[in-house]
Amino acid sequence: MSIFKNKTLLITGGTGSFGNAVLHRFLDSDIKEIRIFSRDEKKQDDMRHMLQNSKVKFYIGNVRDRSSVDGVMAGVDYIFSAAALKQVPSCEFFPMEAVRTNVEGTNNVLDSAIAHGVKNVVVLSTDKAAYPINAMGISKAMMEKVATAKGRALGKDAKTTICSTRYGNVMGSRGSVIPLWIEQIKKHEILTITDPNMSRFMMTLDDAVDLVIYAFEHGSNGDLFVQKAPAATLDVLAKSLKELYQADTEVKVIGTRHGEKLYETLVTREEMAKAIDMGDYFRIPCDSRDLNYDKYFIEGDEKTSKIEDYHSHNTKALDIEGMKELLFKLSMIKEDLG
Repeated sequence: MSIFKNKTLLITGGTGSFGNAVLHRFLDSDIKEIRIFSRDEKKQDDMRHMLQNSKVKFYIGNVRDRSSVDGVMAGVDYIFSAAALKQVPSCEFFPMEAVRTNVEGTNNVLDSAIAHGVKNVVVLSTDKAAYPINAMGISKAMMEKVATAKGRALGKDAKTTICSTRYGNVMGSRGSVIPLWIEQIKKHEILTITDPNMSRFMMTLDDAVDLVIYAFEHGSNGDLFVQKAPAATLDVLAKSLKELYQADTEVKVIGTRHGEKLYETLVTREEMAKAIDMGDYFRIPCDSRDLNYDKYFIEGDEKTSKIEDYHSHNTKALDIEGMKELLFKLSMIKEDLG
């Protein structure tokens, strides 16, 4: 992690699952300081007592408030912007709250980073931002557009680089179905499934952190990075958990919730047309065209219509054994099963 030697990293939303994972990856590195910025004082206090690490500094604040963001920004070299509302049903009922945090809050972080000369900002997005059908996904899609637009405006030789990372389902993170199902299995309750045929990308938190570090090291202004990932249906996931826990739990199909998709898209067809295959990742550079749209009415791109999205129905499909192998990487399952 040589680019982080003696540097200061700010993690907004640092008490969440992603923030914690990034924090722990950097704790034993040669980084100078890690700043955790969030509005949850209880989680910060819990982290402070657990870590007892002088590298980690805690700041109470809210990304919705530009002045509180400015208060944590002085001396920061790198930012991982993870503060967000990401629970799909909640955002459906309170969409403006999602806008205020995910769009306006991220805009505050980016404007403050540019003003303070931060070297590199990586913004956390989600597969729900691709062809969004729910408020959370729409707000994250707008967040991506804000980050891309600011990166485009800054250009190649700017002091600050802004790029985004887009994830599929991160197993075991807040809002993931896996902890819920494990709890239902342990309590011998009915295991509730929305739709057995629904598929989701499956990534570990370590995979997610790898993508963040890759973006820090390789990103140019306006880039979007996506990590290739396998997928599984909810039916396969449920059966895998039942086998791991040797449970004969009854399964009940409860139907699709507010704003849920049958499958998730990580890269749209339009993005795949310009995506650069980096091996384990796709790099989607920003659209560098200007606002002179007249010329585009006569200069189209024929190949776009021939390309398929990259989604959880056409990526590598995990069977039960493959899903169990991936689940065994989760600390919560290791602790339960040894």
